[in-house]
Amino acid sequence: MKFKTAVKPYRAAAGGLGSLEATTRFVIDSKNALKNMRNLLRMNKARGFDCPGCAWGDDNKSTFSFCENGAKAVTWEATRRQIDAAFFAQHSVSALTRQSDYFLEYQGRLTEPLRYNPQTDRYEPISWADAFAMIGEHIRAMDHPNQLELYTSGRASNEASYLYQLFGRMVGTNNFPDCSNMCHEASGAGLKRSIGVGKGTIHLADFEQADAIFVFGQNPGTNHPRMLHSLRHAADRGARIVTFNTLRERGLERFADPQKPLEVVTSKAGAISSSYYQPRLGGDMAAVRGIAKALLETQRQRLAKGEESLFDDAFIAEHTNGIDQWFAQIDATSWQSIEQQSGLSQQQLRDAAVVWQQAKRVICTWAMGITQHKHSLDTVREITNLQLLGGHLGKPGAGLCPVRGHSNVQGNRTMGIDEKPSTALLDSLGRHFNFNPPREPGHNTVEAISAMLRDDVKVLIALGGNLAAAAPDTPRTCEALRRCGLTVYISTKLNRSHLMPGKASLILPTLGRTEEDVQASGRQFVTVEDSFSMVHASEGIGKPLATTQRSETAIVAGIADATLGKEKLDWRALAGDYNLIREHIAATIPGFDNFNARCEEPGGFWLGNAAADLRFATPSGKAEFSAAVLPQSVCPETDAPFVLQTLRSHDQYNTTIYGLDDRYRGVYGQRDVLFMHPDDIDALGLKDGDRVDIETRSTDGIERRVEDFRLVAYDIPRGNLAAYYPETNPLVPLTRFGDGTGTPTSKSIPVSVTAAHARQTLRIA
Repeated sequence: MKFKTAVKPYRAAAGGLGSLEATTRFVIDSKNALKNMRNLLRMNKARGFDCPGCAWGDDNKSTFSFCENGAKAVTWEATRRQIDAAFFAQHSVSALTRQSDYFLEYQGRLTEPLRYNPQTDRYEPISWADAFAMIGEHIRAMDHPNQLELYTSGRASNEASYLYQLFGRMVGTNNFPDCSNMCHEASGAGLKRSIGVGKGTIHLADFEQADAIFVFGQNPGTNHPRMLHSLRHAADRGARIVTFNTLRERGLERFADPQKPLEVVTSKAGAISSSYYQPRLGGDMAAVRGIAKALLETQRQRLAKGEESLFDDAFIAEHTNGIDQWFAQIDATSWQSIEQQSGLSQQQLRDAAVVWQQAKRVICTWAMGITQHKHSLDTVREITNLQLLGGHLGKPGAGLCPVRGHSNVQGNRTMGIDEKPSTALLDSLGRHFNFNPPREPGHNTVEAISAMLRDDVKVLIALGGNLAAAAPDTPRTCEALRRCGLTVYISTKLNRSHLMPGKASLILPTLGRTEEDVQASGRQFVTVEDSFSMVHASEGIGKPLATTQRSETAIVAGIADATLGKEKLDWRALAGDYNLIREHIAATIPGFDNFNARCEEPGGFWLGNAAADLRFATPSGKAEFSAAVLPQSVCPETDAPFVLQTLRSHDQYNTTIYGLDDRYRGVYGQRDVLFMHPDDIDALGLKDGDRVDIETRSTDGIERRVEDFRLVAYDIPRGNLAAYYPETNPLVPLTRFGDGTGTPTSKSIPVSVTAAHARQTLRIA
């Protein structure tokens, strides 16, 4: 497929007519327009299905409760195009590896179980019974339970995730690598250490009451567009929105609401950010430290004059611990080091501090621009420090808001998809199901890939996702997958991972969230949890393309039955009636009492948050200030001239490539592009549009290189670069991950740049 390539500035606001045009184009291109229009009208509605895209909450007020990227997700899933045995009769796996990720998923929905035949280099049909039997045989033949890896995508429902983790623990492993390991692990780990709960503390409605919203390291216009509605409404009523983001992003500047006709047909749009700061990659912790230093200096000046305290002293005294140690660390941090690492001036940070100081209710929100660095856990805790200083927890319009990516990644973790499960969870499962769950920690994603490379994984089961494209160090990840004894992919569409079969490999076609799920007891619904700890029912409405597609829940139950039998649990009975699964969830997972009845609540129900109630499950019983030292370097042990971050295009969600445009950044028909400051391009003796190669600077002796990328001049700090993943995932070392998180450092990759096909390194003069 050929696409017209261009780079031209996008002048319009985010949303508006451009969003409507793109949505219409994707609906028509699905070859299933009427079905998809009906689907979109039922998305995020009662007795409809929850958006399969991001985890942003639903306000239950809008006539159309979907955004452009949600519409892309739905139309991408609800296509008439099909992949079956005839497709693989025409295409060998080796030939397909030369195709783009866009081509692979564009071919349509998987409709029948398939088994890889290494003799023909093709996938061939297999019955469901034989596929389940094959999986059971491979698992029972393992030397020990930890030779099983159970990967999970954030789209899996609560019901499927619960069965999945229960199956794994009954086999005897806590190996649950998942997509959260690669994105928001620092949020969960950092918040647990600071406030005892690894989730955000706010409701969606708090955006309607906040006086100031501090946005760190996120691009909602592309990654969670419905957030723009909340930010726009807050800005319109006078809330100050202070943005810290390395790239200048249109969605954080101006937004035209596609649901308001006047804003669609005119140039009318609302401003989002009242202040927009562009820190260096990895400089957000230093920026927050600078805000705190400015506030502490102001506080001391006020107290010296006998004026009122700037901080919430009563909250700090009653509910927190460790503030003196943090203040000492602030005093030990010089303005020079703060400015150097953040890339922002002292005055800019003092200006941001004034906004915080003047607000009675502050929300701090962040995403993967914060969580994919070596020091991400400390950065999350530094943001939390700022909120504790003003008592911005446990009151309307204030709190902490990590914005999760995939639609149920938070629910997966709540259901027990966790390689480091709590003792309370294991005790609860053991009592209820009368077995002894394994107690030793399992593998996260990086550890699982390392185990594969050691030939210590006999079976990998992937409940959704696309590990080959999502994980770092692509050549080594692909090698790792091929080393597995058996790879099992539960998928809706063809993706890169399927082309990296283990010694044996299966593809099991699953229903999407938009489709009817009919089991023995009748039509079923599932549940998901959003970024605000709201649990929603989700019921598909579309007819499946084929009777040979099965739900994720039914597939997990089929695997468990073939492996473990019915001795401890009647897995197939659970698959026949999801109410039975929810009864087990209610009995073993806190917050889900009377689960089935509560699923009928309009708009879903809130799980609660102890920290929001000012109950802190920390060793001290109080919220803990962190006194971490600023990192000496965001890319230690390297002398690289540039730091690269990987990011999404606008026609992309995670590893799913819907198209080849990135409208808001002005890139069309291409993905192999490298965003660079114009002065850096000039300093290298190059021009906007020149072709370059990119190479990682690392100390492990492994060459990591991608070639022939087009330079695009962009508003980004000097010395910082940006490029799309998965194309640049080969540059991310498997051995470089966050302290205390295991998350690959995909936002701070030390690289050098060379003219395409040249070998002489180009450096900034």
